[in-house]
Amino acid sequence: MKTLEQPKEGEYAAFFSTYLKQLSGNNYEEQVIKQADMLLSLFHSKGEEWAEKPYQEGKWTPKEVLGHMIDTERIMTFRALCFARGEKSSLPGFDQDPYVLNARFGQVPLNLLLDDFVAQRLSLVSMIKILPDDAFDFVGRASGNPITPRALFWIIPGHFIHHLNILKDRY
Repeated sequence: MKTLEQPKEGEYAAFFSTYLKQLSGNNYEEQVIKQADMLLSLFHSKGEEWAEKPYQEGKWTPKEVLGHMIDTERIMTFRALCFARGEKSSLPGFDQDPYVLNARFGQVPLNLLLDDFVAQRLSLVSMIKILPDDAFDFVGRASGNPITPRALFWIIPGHFIHHLNILKDRY
């Protein structure tokens, strides 16, 4: 896979620094595939019952956290594709809570959610491999802020780390 260097300041809104500062190195493919393995190991070690219970009333279950990660990765990937193809229209933000509520992840068997996460990661890697090198530098607008496809791609593993840590620490 081509080297996908991490984004520089200015390629993304300051909000995303929280996710990006958790990352190191430029071997993107290795990181996202390793993360998929880590997620599978965690969920398999805990079991279905664990995946159904929030750590506190009003919080998401681990299955809902997983579903949220999948949704967010799809949205970030879609945004990256749009901007890599030269989209000039600003793309809207999204409110994660209605997405999780309307998805009804609790009704989806855990193995299907895990398979879906892995499929999303493989699709992500495949997409990056076929993009022209200059496409990573194109600038689009999402949620009212300028952002590059490179930044969107790197936000994905940073967002994952954020939620993996929550799953490990609170559940």
